Amino acid sequence: MKKVLSCIAAACAMGFSVSASADIVVGVILGETGPSASIGIQAKNAFAILPDTMAGEKVRYIIMDDATDPTKAVRNARKLTAEDKVDVLIGSISVPTILAISEVAAETKTAQIGLSPITGAAAENPWLFSVAQPTPIMMSAIVEDMAARKVKTIGYIGFADSWGDQAYEGFAGQAQAAGMKVVANERYARTDTSVAGQVLKVLASKPDAIVIGAAGNPAVLPNVTLVERGFKGPIYHTHGVITQDFLRLGGKAVEGAIATSGPLVVAEQLPDSHPTKAVSLAFIKAFEDKFGEGRRDTWAGYVYDAYLLIEHAAPAALKQGRPGSVEFRQALRDNMEGIDGLPTTQAVRVLSPSDRSGVDEKNSRVLVTVRDGKWQLK
Repeated sequence: MKKVLSCIAAACAMGFSVSASADIVVGVILGETGPSASIGIQAKNAFAILPDTMAGEKVRYIIMDDATDPTKAVRNARKLTAEDKVDVLIGSISVPTILAISEVAAETKTAQIGLSPITGAAAENPWLFSVAQPTPIMMSAIVEDMAARKVKTIGYIGFADSWGDQAYEGFAGQAQAAGMKVVANERYARTDTSVAGQVLKVLASKPDAIVIGAAGNPAVLPNVTLVERGFKGPIYHTHGVITQDFLRLGGKAVEGAIATSGPLVVAEQLPDSHPTKAVSLAFIKAFEDKFGEGRRDTWAGYVYDAYLLIEHAAPAALKQGRPGSVEFRQALRDNMEGIDGLPTTQAVRVLSPSDRSGVDEKNSRVLVTVRDGKWQLK
């Protein structure tokens, strides 16, 4: 009885009624099926190791599958915001689905943390954040490596969607500034089962190197096709391929492939002074204790980083309102935007109204290569 009375007194002292008390509710939208399933499933796995409390409050996750479909992603977002009254959204996996959800996030004034990079008009949305590294920062590592190899001509094959566009724009201007020329720009759908025609066109341009602007399992197809057609130059990938499935499906055909990556996947290979190493190793231990050795994954790390942003913002937000309230949602957004120097698995975050991911180039990206079936620091 004393405990109940003390809780009532505490609630009154804070200026809230007892009925206003509620769990922190996080709405999660992931592509667990469809073309992005390989990364959506890994992202979902991360929720199994997240704490069930945040800032002393119970936290509840409502996870929905968008099937890598922007239309379904919007339906899910509307349900989560209108019916489940979520305090914050995490998702989705692909750039097209993130952009679709962002319109609902802005309309309902619910903070959204995307798990892929955002750019252009989306980056101006004050309710949209991203834990994925901005594409130009990541692709600069590829351009630097190509310059060191004295690459002069580049072929490109990427998704025929906003991620394919974003990956192309992320490197093409930098490559041109470095004296290189893009001699082919071919696209394919995430659901395509053959890219032979596109690969033949790219090879006909006789590039020194090829960049594949894809993500997840569909990124394997052009890499395998290029190798089968005899291409011997370097093949580069975006950070959207850093999964174990990519290695498993690609097998020997992806040996030697080069990709830009966040530091998580090669955390043990980093110097002890690296500012993300301690956070990454702690996450890796928890994740691999649950799912098995070698199962670490960029996308699972992105989920954990999203959790860290919310966790960091929650204590101050709780002083402004209770979970479920407009005041709490607004305060969560405001306090995430004010994060300054938070170590996560992918970067030390410094967010601001003009920077929705808070990523620095120095500590947020590395270049990796496939060696003996594993991701290795290049």
